Amino acid sequence: MPPDRIFSLWITPELHKPSPIIVGMPHVLLIEDDTSVRDGMELVLRRHGHEVDAVASGEAGLELLSRPRAGGIEIAVVDLMLPGIDGFEVCRRIRGRGQLPIIMLTSRGDDLDVVSGLEAGADDYVIKPITGRVLEARIRAALRRSGPATRQDSDDFAGLVIDRAGLTVTKRGTRIPLPPTELRLLLELSAAPGRVFSREQLLELVWEHDFLGDSRLVDAAVGRLRAKLEDLPAKPRYIQTVRGFGYRFGPL
Repeated sequence: MPPDRIFSLWITPELHKPSPIIVGMPHVLLIEDDTSVRDGMELVLRRHGHEVDAVASGEAGLELLSRPRAGGIEIAVVDLMLPGIDGFEVCRRIRGRGQLPIIMLTSRGDDLDVVSGLEAGADDYVIKPITGRVLEARIRAALRRSGPATRQDSDDFAGLVIDRAGLTVTKRGTRIPLPPTELRLLLELSAAPGRVFSREQLLELVWEHDFLGDSRLVDAAVGRLRAKLEDLPAKPRYIQTVRGFGYRFGPL
């Protein structure tokens, strides 16, 4: 099995050579209870130059995030099937504290698990086993979504103000905090009011991958956005469904 295959049953001694941390590479919090999987993932992430905090439980991960030094952690990779506090609750608690990007790990790709994880606040998901190169690409894509937008202006949509320079959203003067994926989705949709985007287009624009036509990422993110932006989420004014095609922003 090639070294880049990170979910092997064991790690050979020669793979434990120390890897240099590259300045500027994201600091990753890894929460995975399977020792062999956790060790393999940590090894590959360090080989890519990341600083990694790897823990075996949701409680340990949340405790790390509560420490003063937690400000250096830039992304969390969380297994869903954890002992004690499971991955769903970990996602909810992380999202309740702030906008840290979250990638969830799942072994089955079960619809209910995936949708529940996304609704809990995860930005993306990967199905194990996965190669280090793919995981690294997902981490980079998630962090790009939290970066600056390309348009440097501000738009007011009937009381919903989207500041593209400051990456903030306010509604009737009240700021609405959004995690990176939801913010990027809103920026893409609102940049072209009235234009219909297919789910496939949004997967490429926001998540930077096709995911084999998996629309659950888009639908879950739209649902979370509506819950935060709309007065009546069941009758959306801002993000509307065009049945059989996809989504559009407005008309208001």
